[in-house]
Amino acid sequence: MSHFAPALRGIPVFYLSLGLAVLAGCGGGAKASAPKTAATVALPPANPQAVGKMVQGTQAAKDGQRDRAVSLLKEAVSLDANLWEARYDLGVLLANAGDLAGSEEQLALAAKLSPDSQDVAMALAEVRRRRDEQKDAAGGLEDFVRDHPNAVEARTLYVACLRESGQIDKAIAEAREVLVRKPADASALAELSLSHLAKGEKEAAALLAKQALDSSPNSAVAHRATGLLDLANGDDAEAFAEFRKAAEADPHDTTSRLNMGVVLLHAGAYAKAEEQYREILKVSADDTEAQVGLAAALRGSADASHPQRLEEARSILEKLLSNDPHDTNALFNLGVLYGDFLKRPADAAPLFKRFLSDAPNDSPLRSDAEKYLSAAQAATGGGGPAQAAAGGGGAGPATAAAPPAAASSPPARPSSPPSGAPAKK
Repeated sequence: MSHFAPALRGIPVFYLSLGLAVLAGCGGGAKASAPKTAATVALPPANPQAVGKMVQGTQAAKDGQRDRAVSLLKEAVSLDANLWEARYDLGVLLANAGDLAGSEEQLALAAKLSPDSQDVAMALAEVRRRRDEQKDAAGGLEDFVRDHPNAVEARTLYVACLRESGQIDKAIAEAREVLVRKPADASALAELSLSHLAKGEKEAAALLAKQALDSSPNSAVAHRATGLLDLANGDDAEAFAEFRKAAEADPHDTTSRLNMGVVLLHAGAYAKAEEQYREILKVSADDTEAQVGLAAALRGSADASHPQRLEEARSILEKLLSNDPHDTNALFNLGVLYGDFLKRPADAAPLFKRFLSDAPNDSPLRSDAEKYLSAAQAATGGGGPAQAAAGGGGAGPATAAAPPAAASSPPARPSSPPSGAPAKK
């Protein structure tokens, strides 16, 4: 059985603020007017030198000079710690480069400095989702939508975070709040559909997915929700067709290709899955989930004639971990690669330990990581309870109660919906 959770991402995630501070007279940047109930932060006038560095940084980012942009934005925030736009832009760039920990730090600071910015609130939530911190993502957005009740995009993302953190009834209630404010919104209907699907209410989910498509026939998010419903019904072919329609409706929609890649991984069509992930990386070279998916596809297609595929997979995953040592997807997959494919249990064991330390308690991969760790420790003479659980010193990773090949591919956005697993968009 797959350990993936269903995936749907209907809201654009990251984009630069493009130097809003140039318009500011004070407070580190231009700020939208906020409701009277919202918290406000009084900031001193922005440092002109910092603003100049920020403008140069955002221009460098637009010109494709990411490293220079990051350097300039870091200079900007060192000159003016209150320049929230620079922290936002820096957080976006770090996230797109795979440094999710650094990104979360910058975006959290930006959110404190500018609690009225929907862009900041959403970007922070998205980074937390990518780090499997769904409860934290939902908590941050709960505060924002409370103070900004008509922020429809933020509330729709809040629905996704609630669903992913297992708060299904609350997700349904919030999705209905979106529909009150924006009737027949395809994204809200799709989220409502997935929330009912998470409760096992497939008929309601199907009706809502159809409403989403009726409301917006070319909506990528509606096609993705329909595809996930097809997966829940065991119809991989129809799901794949819906994901393809989503990709055609929005050529920049990498999530649909991620979903297509997972369907292909489940089917053992590793070469075709590899094609999908490489197409994503042409559009978004630093997409971490696509890189994990590519590593899984390379691992699955490796054989005696193509041993270099395992080395490429290892290189991809280690690079991801050099950017973010707490990337649980990369930790799990690299552990599987070392344990099952490279037959290096001594290298696999610390990776699974780190995974178990960093992964949420409700991660669907925890039980498999524990089995892998037990087997790796047994194979290397680790002893203790883990050795006993693995059945003594002779068991290696290959003999552990290991997940199927598809289960150790990326447990992030793209996935089929297993029973009991937390849903992820």
